[in-house]
Amino acid sequence: MNDARAAIEAVYRAEAPRVLATLIRLLGGFERAEEALHDAWLAALDSWPERGVPDNPRAWLVSAGRFKAIDRIRREARFNAASAELEQQIELAALPEDNDAPAIADDQLRLIFTCCHPALAPDAQVALTLREICGLTTEEIATAYLTKPVTIAQRIVRAKAKIRDAGIPYAVPGPAELPDRIETVLQVIYLVFNEGYLASSGATPLRTDLCAEAIRLARLLGKLIEEPEATGLLALMLLHDARRAARVADGEIVPLDEQDRTLWNHAQIAEGQMLVRQVLAGRFSLYSVQAAIAACHTAGGSDWPRIVALYDLLVRIDPSPIVDLNRAVAVAMRDGPETGLALIDGLEMNDYRLWHAARADLLRRLGRMDEARNAYEAALAMTTQEAERRFIGRRLRALKS
Repeated sequence: MNDARAAIEAVYRAEAPRVLATLIRLLGGFERAEEALHDAWLAALDSWPERGVPDNPRAWLVSAGRFKAIDRIRREARFNAASAELEQQIELAALPEDNDAPAIADDQLRLIFTCCHPALAPDAQVALTLREICGLTTEEIATAYLTKPVTIAQRIVRAKAKIRDAGIPYAVPGPAELPDRIETVLQVIYLVFNEGYLASSGATPLRTDLCAEAIRLARLLGKLIEEPEATGLLALMLLHDARRAARVADGEIVPLDEQDRTLWNHAQIAEGQMLVRQVLAGRFSLYSVQAAIAACHTAGGSDWPRIVALYDLLVRIDPSPIVDLNRAVAVAMRDGPETGLALIDGLEMNDYRLWHAARADLLRRLGRMDEARNAYEAALAMTTQEAERRFIGRRLRALKS
């Protein structure tokens, strides 16, 4: 029974974001759609253990949620004439056919652009999209944002209220608006991918469902708009995801220089490298340069001088402490750990676990073991991902021996 429940929950996690997107279109708002999704899930828990998971669980959940919403509205209609009109609208609204992939994609694209509407604060746009489209918890989003879960929860509540009160449309913007709206959407997609690439917490370091969802959304956007940054982001994610099978062995994280490259997805690498060449032929941009860096790592050996040059370019395009940190690590690989450590020590990132981890590795390579141990312990204290904690723990034990 526990195995059946786990299988049902896995299906629900995979389908819930798509179901919610369609229910928002059918029901006209977040609150009713979320209630309907919850009711549909309860109905699935009652029905599926006995009857089995249906062939098309997404369509089943959409249909169940719609009927549950109509039942709620009928009860309200006794006291509210507007509810009777809403009931009629919902009954007339078109359900996507079981095999109507374009309609399902359209629902999700509408929801993405609604969540990323410029009337919402940028941080609220990202938090709402991660929560409603991709099903991340507030804790996972908070980790991606380096902030507190209660802060994320407040952002989401305020964003939903703004959408409702301002009458923000559930629609894909027209060609004139699209360029101004795409940046936040790409940022959201990349945050989703990063959460899948290394989960913020829990026993499983990889969440392949989130990586696949981010790549799928990037492909959808690529069909919607010819935007080099969308192509660059797709290339970046494909190149990172191509190493998935080698990044974790028996539940343990494997560093890049120790990975078995025969396990890499070389077809995916070829596609990613082709997309990098395509976008760099036009102009250099945030995601295209990052994709070029990733391509350097997958081209038969890391070309550190070229990688440092690309980071120099990235610093000009998108100056940030994290870019500076990654550049410092690349410089250490090119010029030696002492040079890299001097750059890292010049950054004020004491509250960032990867800053401590990078310092620890360079201190270890320099033979400064006591300082390396302190830095590893600082990184460990800030790390919630269990596999990452085990990796740091192994490094600490190696120092002590």
